[in-house]
Amino acid sequence: MHALKLTQIGNSVGVILPKEVLTLLKVEKGDTLYLTECPDGMRITPHDPVFEGQMQAARDIMKARRAVLRELAK
Repeated sequence: MHALKLTQIGNSVGVILPKEVLTLLKVEKGDTLYLTECPDGMRITPHDPVFEGQMQAARDIMKARRAVLRELAK
């Protein structure tokens, strides 16, 4: 577990992420992180949950319509 410190940044409040956490998340300065609500609290991730849902829908369609897509590719 890592303790995060809140700090004043202008009129906002920011979180300082330790270097080890940045390495675990595979992110660096300038990257976007997403905070989502979970049943047991909050989750922080570098993956966009909306985009992941869209990609799963696309995978399902491609799997269901594989023959049609093969014909279109010809």
